[in-house]
Amino acid sequence: MNTFRRAAIKEMLQNKPFVSLHELIKTFPDVSSMTLRRDIEYFEKQGEAIKVRGGARSMKFITTSMEDAFNLRLNENTNAKEKIARCALNMIETGRSMFFDSGTTMLRMAELLPDERLTITTTGPNIALALLNKSLPLINIVGGMVNRDNISVSGSPALNFLESINIDIAFIVPSGMSGKNGLTSGNYIECELKKLVVQKARRVIALMDTSKLDKSLPYTFCSIDELNTIITDAPLPQDIMSQAEAAGVKVKIAY
Repeated sequence: MNTFRRAAIKEMLQNKPFVSLHELIKTFPDVSSMTLRRDIEYFEKQGEAIKVRGGARSMKFITTSMEDAFNLRLNENTNAKEKIARCALNMIETGRSMFFDSGTTMLRMAELLPDERLTITTTGPNIALALLNKSLPLINIVGGMVNRDNISVSGSPALNFLESINIDIAFIVPSGMSGKNGLTSGNYIECELKKLVVQKARRVIALMDTSKLDKSLPYTFCSIDELNTIITDAPLPQDIMSQAEAAGVKVKIAY
């Protein structure tokens, strides 16, 4: 192992959001591409990068979120979140493998959940703790890195765990939704996790208060036609409704 080379790569990851394999080959012409790939894997294991096609993304930039801190959002639109959470409870089915996303709406849903025999996987430590107040649900929480802004676990260990399980019904909470960009997130690594959940789930139910409408964050994790149901607190704009109707997506207004 060349400690000088890895120190140089670490400095690159501290200063740039993406370091390409091609750039590393040019920087270290006497080092094989296989060795440089192993360097990328090393920094991924150290939690300093994520290996992606063509190089590595720096965790320093990935973990920066454009979303408001959880404690600020906790007391916003509480009435809408309550209505949406109660409406979503009607879609709970016993005997199913369910995924609960992170977020304040999901936290309220976890608090209201009846004490029944359910199997729930979540990325939210606070949601898992709320579910522990019930005696019957079986609760799985993914491992990985905790984002302080939204109290959500993500990263390679979380992706690996989700790859290994089946998801029947997924309840997801976008940070923004628009007809043009679909469902969006402000954090790249959490976007990748939500993408995987959407791909694996048989049914995807989006919980979204209308404060998130026409709000596009940098990373799209799901298009409207990939959903089965949208639960919201007021009628949606016509462009979103048209896409939902064309794709057979049900829209439920929580009153």
